[in-house]
Amino acid sequence: MEKTIRGYHERTKHHFNRFAKSAGQLDWATQPEPFRRFEGARLVALPRDFETEPVDFDELYSATGRAPAELAIETISDFLFHSLAISAWKAMGEVKWELRVNPSSGNLHPTEGYLVLPAVEGISDAAGVFHYAPKEHGLEERCRLTVAAGKKLFAGLPDGAFLFGLSSVCWREAWKYGERAFRYCQHDTGHAIAALTFAAGLFGWRVRVLGGWPQRSVDALLGVDRVDDFPVSEEREEGETLLLVSPGPCDADVTPVAPKAGWAGVANRLSIDHHPWPVIDEAAAATRHPGGVDHESPTPLIHLDVSGRGKDARTILRQRRSGVAFDGKSGVHVERFVRILTRCLPGPHPPFLSLPWAPTVHLALFVHRVDDLAPGIYLLVREPAAESRLREAMRDDFTWERPSEVPEELPLFRLALGDCQELAEQLSCGQEIAGSSFFSLGMIADFAGPIAEHGDWFWRRLFWEAGMVGQVLYLEAEVEGARGTGIGCYFDDPVHELLGLAGEEFQSLYHFTVGIPVEDTRLTTLPAYD
Repeated sequence: MEKTIRGYHERTKHHFNRFAKSAGQLDWATQPEPFRRFEGARLVALPRDFETEPVDFDELYSATGRAPAELAIETISDFLFHSLAISAWKAMGEVKWELRVNPSSGNLHPTEGYLVLPAVEGISDAAGVFHYAPKEHGLEERCRLTVAAGKKLFAGLPDGAFLFGLSSVCWREAWKYGERAFRYCQHDTGHAIAALTFAAGLFGWRVRVLGGWPQRSVDALLGVDRVDDFPVSEEREEGETLLLVSPGPCDADVTPVAPKAGWAGVANRLSIDHHPWPVIDEAAAATRHPGGVDHESPTPLIHLDVSGRGKDARTILRQRRSGVAFDGKSGVHVERFVRILTRCLPGPHPPFLSLPWAPTVHLALFVHRVDDLAPGIYLLVREPAAESRLREAMRDDFTWERPSEVPEELPLFRLALGDCQELAEQLSCGQEIAGSSFFSLGMIADFAGPIAEHGDWFWRRLFWEAGMVGQVLYLEAEVEGARGTGIGCYFDDPVHELLGLAGEEFQSLYHFTVGIPVEDTRLTTLPAYD
């Protein structure tokens, strides 16, 4: 049963009387090294001391975008600096750890990034595959492509286009979270896709998931299938997806290329020992994409003007943090609440323009402290075609009222009134941040239908979409002077029971909360790079 993804999903649910299987306690002696390096690969240091043009954060959501910038070592550096780089270091006494622009479950960062670039002055005189090293803010040259391979790969693409690959070191998450870790790797992939998409908007670049590539082709291009380059089998990387980054919209196909020679570097060892989690290997094998035609892109749902907030884009991208505690008393005005939710809606704009499938994720909201909006349970329907099925699947006593306090174009429904702070905390593994916030939410995905239609591989995509919604919430919270926190620990079926959801038609995939943070004054913040 566990060899199917629905079996894995069921097995890794948290219940009131039983959590998903993990080691039970952390073995600090085997804590994974947070930075992947390839020993023997040439490291290209990326510059950080160059001038940049200010960009308003709301411009990053533009459907048309800015005039595309030139692909150069400076723009590549700036792109990575605002997507996957270190954003700061935290210290308590002699203990020090890094924060990154892209969030991660438990700050464990399983996601690795690879750039497949044409020849770029200052990086290489030939096309190649490069691994991003965030601690050094540099590129490790893993492979120099032959002239023929480079031409085949970039044929038909506009000048300045390149590819970006993402992979997961599942062991980093499994060390702490055990069998449920593969879920979190997919959340983090979605966060990374959105982070890259927002950073690309700084330069007028567009990002598109190349959903038609077979997984084996992605792995071969990135080199993560090279067994000899990953001598510690438990620390091998699981290929996730390949993105096309282009100067403006680009619908051209990219022909898979598998470099056969010219590889350099051996992956560093991350832990001295490992606990085996074979069910994660089974889940990964069950969800590998066989290749095929991309699905249709989502269509617009709503157009509300939330521009003109005057926030610097680079500042917002790099100041993103996860709130550890909220004050439990501050509220947010309903207009700001509406702005946050509006940005979560899909349409022909970043970041959801990157996804070649219709939206599957809806937001079940626990509203606690939204000024002029009554506390209670609400639902944001992100795909109009799903509304009737959600009504049919959920509890009969839900009211499905359209709140008069929000614009009628916003597909927000009030399901039930009442104080739900304690309920939200209980469902999120007893975590106080779910109730001490402005609001918290569960991301309810159209689950069984899409997996049955497309195959087990689509399970990963559901979690990616949830992660992307989470990234929007993180950034919108920062713009509105608040802070967000992704919550991967929640009780799956009790959430479904609360909403009246039975069976597998809809499943809760991710929780999130937004509020005013309480800062830990014991911590010292240090700059990301000397």
